[in-house]
Amino acid sequence: MNIVVLCGGTSTEREVSLNSGSMVCDALRSIGHNAVLLDVFFGNENKNLLDVSGFDVQAEKEKLQKLSKDVDKVKKERKGFFGENVFEICQQADIVFMALHGSNGEDGKCQAAFDLHGIKYTGDGSVASALAMDKSITKQIFMAQNVSTPKGIWIKKGESTNLSDYGMKIPVVVKASNGGSSVGVVIVKDEKDYDAALKECFALEDTIVIEEFVEGREFSVGVVDGKALPIVEIIPKTGWYDYKNKYLPGATEDVCPAQINEELTKKMQKLAEEACKALGIVTYSRADVLMKKDGSMYCIEVNTLPGMTVTSLVPQEARAMGMEFPQLCEHLINVSMKKYK
Repeated sequence: MNIVVLCGGTSTEREVSLNSGSMVCDALRSIGHNAVLLDVFFGNENKNLLDVSGFDVQAEKEKLQKLSKDVDKVKKERKGFFGENVFEICQQADIVFMALHGSNGEDGKCQAAFDLHGIKYTGDGSVASALAMDKSITKQIFMAQNVSTPKGIWIKKGESTNLSDYGMKIPVVVKASNGGSSVGVVIVKDEKDYDAALKECFALEDTIVIEEFVEGREFSVGVVDGKALPIVEIIPKTGWYDYKNKYLPGATEDVCPAQINEELTKKMQKLAEEACKALGIVTYSRADVLMKKDGSMYCIEVNTLPGMTVTSLVPQEARAMGMEFPQLCEHLINVSMKKYK
């Protein structure tokens, strides 16, 4: 197949996206696909990128990494988001593998534009992507659909942030509504830290989510084609599963399959499947779940374009089923193609 692996962009997760994209591109090329790497924001001057002989994935990644320093400058110089020839190149592909993360990538905007341009892509469509990306909307849907989730509220800038007004108290977790990779997520266990957490999150978004802090073990459950994968437990060596622990090799111990009994395993997998169904997700995603000592479980969010790096969770879960990384990438493409039939 002719495949464009779309990465980069302008979000706080740009570097993670470049890592995901280059790994996916290498993997797809290793099993015979004609795959090329393309930055959604910077594009490529060559309209016929898919015709390039011996495409050098690593060299392209390094070029795009060097361009990262110019993102803010270019954003000021032009009005549009999509880079040079992005639509033209993607229209030549059999499918676009979405290796984007964060805003303007995982939030449904690119998906909507591609739908209008007749471009096929991996992952879910614009609506499910937008719903899952917005933590305030996700929280409302989970509560309405009886998906177990921590008690939470959503507040717009200018509204009261007095927790007692909402029947809540410290400890809480304060989150920017549309952040990713744990950027803009602050655990507040002391009153004196609350105002600083609000300031940090409101600096990123005009809407934030505040939810009760759940003390428990952290798990992740990939869901592909409506079925949950083996569960992985995430055990950070220090602190919690923040941005650093997500992407620094060796910062966490990931146990897959998770060391929990069959009853809890099935319960958690069912919760992950229900969370994805509530958001209208039909292709693939990753649900994050917390479990307390008493076995009660809470889904905190769903990621519609989970990371595909060396430390990412869904590849670990697939490997526990005997599916290596290149085969996983191809499987995600096949599952995604179903929505076009």
